[in-house]
Amino acid sequence: METTFLHTVPVFPSQDIIRDVQWYQEKMGMSVYFADNMYAVLYRENLILHLQWHADTADDPLLGGSVVRILVKNIQPIFEEFQERGCITADKLRVDTPWNTTEFGFFDLNSNAIFLAEDTRQ
Repeated sequence: METTFLHTVPVFPSQDIIRDVQWYQEKMGMSVYFADNMYAVLYRENLILHLQWHADTADDPLLGGSVVRILVKNIQPIFEEFQERGCITADKLRVDTPWNTTEFGFFDLNSNAIFLAEDTRQ
C-alpha cells in the first residue's frame, strides 16, 4: 500500500526560487506547476507547496523557520522513499508518539521544518 498525502498548502519563504525548486524535485519527488524567479508552485499527488522569494532585508524579511505538518495515510512507503532520496536518515521515524502519530521531519534549504505525520488512532 502506498502513502496517501491528505492536506496542506503552505507558502515558504525562499532566498533562491530556482535552487529551491530543484531541491524539492530531487529530495521530495515534487513536480513544478509554475515557477519563475519570484514564486513557485510545486505538487505531488494532493500535496501542494508554494515558494515565495524574499530579499531578506528589513523591508522584506525572509523569516525562515516556518513549520508545516503534512498529514498522510500509510507513512512507511514515503519514509522509505525519502531515505533513498537522501532527504532523511533511518533514525528520524518516531513511532507511536504521545500525541498519537507516527512521524518524521526534516529541513529544506531555507530552514523550514517539514513534518509528515500519520494519525495512529485510526
